Amino acid sequence: MSSIRKLPYSLAINEALHQMMSQDKSVFLIGQGVKSPWYVGNTAQGLLERFGEKRVIDTPVSENAITGAAVGAAIAGMRPVVVHPRMDFMLYAMDPIINEAANWHYMNGGKGSVPVVIWGIINRGGEQAAQHSQALHATFAHVPGLKVVMPATPYDAKGLMIAAIKDRNPVIYIDDRWLYGFEDEVPEEIYEVKIGKGMVRRPGKDATLVAASFMVQEAMKAVQMMEEEKLSVELIDLRTVKPLDEDLILESVRKTGRLVIADGGWKTCGLASEIGAIVAEKGFEFLKAPIRRVSLPDCPAPASRTLEAAYYPSAETICSALRMLLPKN
Repeated sequence: MSSIRKLPYSLAINEALHQMMSQDKSVFLIGQGVKSPWYVGNTAQGLLERFGEKRVIDTPVSENAITGAAVGAAIAGMRPVVVHPRMDFMLYAMDPIINEAANWHYMNGGKGSVPVVIWGIINRGGEQAAQHSQALHATFAHVPGLKVVMPATPYDAKGLMIAAIKDRNPVIYIDDRWLYGFEDEVPEEIYEVKIGKGMVRRPGKDATLVAASFMVQEAMKAVQMMEEEKLSVELIDLRTVKPLDEDLILESVRKTGRLVIADGGWKTCGLASEIGAIVAEKGFEFLKAPIRRVSLPDCPAPASRTLEAAYYPSAETICSALRMLLPKN
C-alpha cells in the first residue's frame, strides 16, 4: 500500500521526474539550468546524480535549439521533458512548438506522434518586470494539437507531470513559481491526474468560481472569506486549460446561476474570456447575473513592488467580483 505524506509542490514535480525516468529509459530532462536550483527550484534535485549527463542535459541559452532537439527526439521515439525556467523565453521556440510538434500528428494522418512535455515556469512578481513575468497559457491553448495543463496543488503537480510524460502527443505543462512552497498530501506511488478533467475544490450554491494554477490558491482564500459573509461559493479548479472541462463548468453554473473566473493571465482574449464565451453560448439561460472576469490588466507587468501589489489579482480582488454578483443576506 502506497504511503501518503506531505510534500512541497516543487518536490512533487521532482518525485514525478525521478519515478518516470526510473521507469522508462526513453524519458530525459533537457533545458537551461537543470543543474542549478536557482533556475528550476529544487524540481530537478538529485536527477543529475542519479541519471547522469546523458539524461539530464544542461544546455546553452538557445530556447529554439533546445526545444527543436526535444521535438526531434520525441519524433524519433524518446519522451523528452524540456524545461523553460522562464516561460517568457518559450517565445523563441514557437517554431518547433507550433509549426512542428503541434501539427505532426495531424499532418501524418495520425500515424506519427510527438510525446514531448514542454514545461514552462511562470516567474511573476519579485520586481522582475515585463520580460520575466508573463503567463502565456492562453497563447498556447489557442493552438490546435497542443494540450495545456496548469496544476495548482502538489498532488496535481505530480499527477499531471506523469500524465503529460505518458501522453503520445505534445503537452504544455505550466507551473507558477509562487506555488513552489505550498505543501499537501501526495501519494508515493506513480499515479496520473487525467488531462482534460477539472474538479470541484469546494461545493457551493450561490456562485461558481473558476480558477487555474496559483489563482486556485487565492480563490480558496476568497471562498473562505465569503463564507464568513454567509455566502456559498463553488470553486472549480480547471487543472487543464486545453481541453477545458466544459461539462463541469456548465453543470456548476446551472446550479448557481452566477460565474466569476479568476485567471493569472491578461484579460483580452484570455482564458477567462474563453470560459465566459463557452458559458454565454451553452449556458446563457442559467445565468442570473453578468459574468465577471478577474484577470491581469492589459498592460505589461511593472517593476515596482508597490505597483505589483496593485497589478496582480488577489483573494480580495476575487471577493470584490463575487460581491458584485451575489445576493446580500
